[in-house]
Amino acid sequence: MKRLIYRIIRKMVALVMPVFEVEGAQNLPEGPAVVVGNHSQAYGPIAAELYFPGKHYIWCISDMMEKDKVADYAYRDFWSKKPILIRPFFRIFSYMIPTLAEIVFTNASTIPVYRDRRVMTTFQISSDRMKEGAFVVIFPEDYTEYNNIVHKFQRGFVSVARYHYKLSGEAVSFVPMYICPALKKIVFGKAAVYDPGAGSKEEAERICTYLQDSISEIAYSLPRHKVVPYPNVSRKYYPFNERK
Repeated sequence: MKRLIYRIIRKMVALVMPVFEVEGAQNLPEGPAVVVGNHSQAYGPIAAELYFPGKHYIWCISDMMEKDKVADYAYRDFWSKKPILIRPFFRIFSYMIPTLAEIVFTNASTIPVYRDRRVMTTFQISSDRMKEGAFVVIFPEDYTEYNNIVHKFQRGFVSVARYHYKLSGEAVSFVPMYICPALKKIVFGKAAVYDPGAGSKEEAERICTYLQDSISEIAYSLPRHKVVPYPNVSRKYYPFNERK
């Protein structure tokens, strides 16, 4: 029953969601790969779920899969930056979605992301999916602004490459992906390959900086448009993709 409900919801979302054109799919490599994109509020995960070219699994915070944690996490992460006058509405709404959220996020093509000792489970599942030939898709932005295109990436996700290398001996590629709702595009850039011989912190910094800069360069190369930022702020604060 839950699977059926998810399929109905997915079809309904597909009807109202713009169809995204994929560009740069030739940059998706063979072999294990993690695709990293700008969150673009809800557009990133939804666009990836509906229009990503090929088998894939999206990292999803485990709190959205556990009914007792959904309300607090959803309000804090999705709606706490809304204008102060309408925040109470979204707070009330957050208490209405736990059952639905659990159905959606446990039936979509997701990998639960744990922020405690279970993080190794996240890495193990991710490695298994890459071994099966699927792409792992991650949206790692936090609330620290990097530039007018992306917010800074949390560094921890890069460790999945070290974990996978220890198990398989395969070097993971990290592919930048720009989600552009204004132009209805998903654009992939050239991959960076993880170096297992480098220090963990140094390599995480190198990979994240490369991805942040590559996604930004993709955005700057496109026609002028408004960028949907990670924080769920008013549309009047959306920046343009103009290089500063």
